[in-house]
Amino acid sequence: MRKWFSFPITEGKASRQAHCDLPEGTFERECGKEGFFGPATHMYHQHAPTGWSEWEGDLRPHAFDTNKVEDIGDNPLTAPLLLSNANVKVRIWRCETAMEYLVRNGDGDECLFIHEGSGSLFCDYGHLRFRDGDYLILPRSTNWRIEPDSAVTVLMIEATHGSYMTAERGIVGDHAVFDPAVLEYAKIDDAFIAQQQDEKSWQVYLKSRNAMNRITYPFNPLDAVGWKGNLTVFRLNWRDIRPLMSHRYHLPPSAHTTFVANGFVICTFVPRPIESDPGALKVPFYHNNDDYDEVIFYHKGEFFSRDNIHPGMMTVHPCGFPHGPHPKAFAAGAKATKKETDEVAVMIDTRMPLDLGEAAKQTELDDYVLSWRTPPRGE
Repeated sequence: MRKWFSFPITEGKASRQAHCDLPEGTFERECGKEGFFGPATHMYHQHAPTGWSEWEGDLRPHAFDTNKVEDIGDNPLTAPLLLSNANVKVRIWRCETAMEYLVRNGDGDECLFIHEGSGSLFCDYGHLRFRDGDYLILPRSTNWRIEPDSAVTVLMIEATHGSYMTAERGIVGDHAVFDPAVLEYAKIDDAFIAQQQDEKSWQVYLKSRNAMNRITYPFNPLDAVGWKGNLTVFRLNWRDIRPLMSHRYHLPPSAHTTFVANGFVICTFVPRPIESDPGALKVPFYHNNDDYDEVIFYHKGEFFSRDNIHPGMMTVHPCGFPHGPHPKAFAAGAKATKKETDEVAVMIDTRMPLDLGEAAKQTELDDYVLSWRTPPRGE
């Protein structure tokens, strides 16, 4: 058995309550372990911890624009790679016409976040309608294809050699954040039965060990007439998420966890009231998330802690240095100019460092690392 050392200490000027009533003129920085779940220390600085003036080297904040990714291709399993490590692969894919083949990911569960568009998903388990803002969870090795109503843009998050599970809700119970009753699953309905009548030859593209296989069937493999069990394809829309909130305390990102997989979590930021207590921080606190890389995909709205961010952009903050709100956002939070947020964003926190794929490198904003830069006092 083992446990963290625990001996709370106060040195010099410090707040009695984290993220509230900071000593005048200071900036709070949280140094924590295990992504906000482990021991932590809160430091109070005279300068913003992100106020660097120059940065040399690759371990730096990154931002890139997925709207500018080219050569998407028609097969989702070969879509351009944005980020990856041994536990997760993140891709961006666009689909404009109905897929006339099936795909199957043999390397892990798939989470499809529908950034734009709507349509129908056909899979082993049946038929499921989807729209923008939906998460579609597909168990490993599920056969599937989509028929879009209009052009669909998808953020694909593969849980490599892993599965997606729900987050433990603790004392707030299993119906907090979202009630399991809002989850919708694929059904053997009229639309699914109708597509079974196609007796042409069908091809299935199977990705396994990151290599592609092509399997040909003389019939439509989506020919199930029924099923029973508790493993299936399902969807959750961000509009059904009712976030945990506190009007007196800025909750850490982990409070917004939606899915848990091996080595990473997916969180969802949705519109909510901003803290109203005069002494509470009203923007994310500066923090050293030193055990996790942090990724945010911006779906819609105005993200209240970042400047010059628009839907379809993605940021990556590797572990190992402090990060937090941009200077203008921090100043606006101090003045309490906004009463609620309107952003919707998907966050991926990974335990192992992420590598940038070519699609990310080719669309990177090179000056993003300097977006926190502030002039020295007196200038």
